Amino acid sequence: MDSRLQIISGRFHGRKLFLPNGARPTQNRARAALFNIMASGFFEPNDEFIVWDAFAGSGAFGIECLSRYPNARVIFTDVAPESIKTVRKNLAMLNIGPAASVEQTDANCAVKKYGAMADLVFVDAPYDAADVGVAFVRALTRRARAGTILVWEQEATHTTPAPREWVVLRDKVYGRARFLFLQRGDE
Repeated sequence: MDSRLQIISGRFHGRKLFLPNGARPTQNRARAALFNIMASGFFEPNDEFIVWDAFAGSGAFGIECLSRYPNARVIFTDVAPESIKTVRKNLAMLNIGPAASVEQTDANCAVKKYGAMADLVFVDAPYDAADVGVAFVRALTRRARAGTILVWEQEATHTTPAPREWVVLRDKVYGRARFLFLQRGDE
């Protein structure tokens, strides 16, 4: 496996992940910083919560959650067949089992199904289709419960503000990536 993408911490620490062709995964350094922020008050190591890796790609974000949080459950969705195949391959390699579910579907279509059940949603729409991420966040805003955490990765040069229904917890730039950490407010 040639991939430099690996799990940063937890029970799968150091394990390398397969990548789908043409993937633009969140870099290891940026993912490490992202999870350091999450560890500073969002979730405790033994919390039970549901994660939705909406534009899964390789599944690195969701798998990192499974590695660090033994009681997490992760839903992986992606529209691309090769991405779904890669996520399944990575999950099988790590023998993850029932803590993960994988569905080939458009994330915007899946908001009705998963938007209200997820406690943490990771959105990493393709940088060249920023409008897809914006549409997803708009749709999620109508479904997400108060308190839901949204980590929205955008290209650093494309600065879409958070909808007013979300409280900005953090806004960080790591190289080419901008991460908005948001929490759904009360209606």
